[in-house]
Amino acid sequence: MRIILISRPGGPEVLVPGKAADPTAGPGEVVIDVAAAGLNRADIGQRQGTYPPPPGSVEWPGMEVSGTISDVGDGNSGWRLGDRVCALLPGGGYAERVAVDAGLVLPVPDGVDLVEAAGLPEVAATVWSNVYLNARLQEGETLLVHGGTSGIGTMAIQLGTALGARVIATAGSADKVAFCESLGASSLNYRQEDFVEVVARETGGRGADVILDLVGGDYLARNIQALAVDGRIMVIANQSGEASSFQLGALMQKRGRIWGTTLRARPLVEKREIIAGVRQNVWPLVESGRVRPIVDRVYPLDDAADAHRRMEDGGHIGKLLLRV
Repeated sequence: MRIILISRPGGPEVLVPGKAADPTAGPGEVVIDVAAAGLNRADIGQRQGTYPPPPGSVEWPGMEVSGTISDVGDGNSGWRLGDRVCALLPGGGYAERVAVDAGLVLPVPDGVDLVEAAGLPEVAATVWSNVYLNARLQEGETLLVHGGTSGIGTMAIQLGTALGARVIATAGSADKVAFCESLGASSLNYRQEDFVEVVARETGGRGADVILDLVGGDYLARNIQALAVDGRIMVIANQSGEASSFQLGALMQKRGRIWGTTLRARPLVEKREIIAGVRQNVWPLVESGRVRPIVDRVYPLDDAADAHRRMEDGGHIGKLLLRV
């Protein structure tokens, strides 16, 4: 089968076409004929050599796909040949076919295009596990989302709004601010305004109950300033690449919590539980239209390098996909 390999650590140009043997479904697995794969920041880290795939995973990138089931392993119940599905992967999505644990597979929601469905598993699982399972955002609380027009950001805004939270989002341009607001958030241009001041103004000085941080670096200290008493900061990336420092006393005064997590490295049993929660709690909102996949562009699989350039340029809004 056709795949996209990382020939060596480096820039987008190191993504090259390759070949691999077709996978087969082991016990408890299914094989998916891939319609599309979603891009994630982790793919860029893997390409650069800073974020290797977990042990036992294939070496080529890709953490989510959509497609149709073409093989079902022993001991697997609930999935049939030809089912339209999307799935969370430890890796290997830049390919014509993938084998994946059946517990990480989701049906394509009613009303969602098969290709666009590739942009749902990773963001839905990330937001559900961090904002709701871990931080336990409640109806009426305030959620601050950094990077509001990223794939994760657009999902966090929609899910938070749909479940009754007040959402404030940061973005880097006027058009991105407008897009966040079209999804239901109050938004600010972080290049022109201090999010600490805006959160204080928007919440009457109370602060944000939950902060979803993809930026890291010096945002951590400022997040604590913007935090409500008993607030929770979920750090899921460090796109700044910078070290973080903060005054411990400031966190203690807020009785605040900082929680750093990753999704890819979680044990399989935890990821199965997250996917089950997504199917039960998020999928009905997608099928009702209250939450939808936000797709910036769809590239052919062989143009994966161009898709990576688009992600690194930062001009995209929502997900970037590779059509197989």
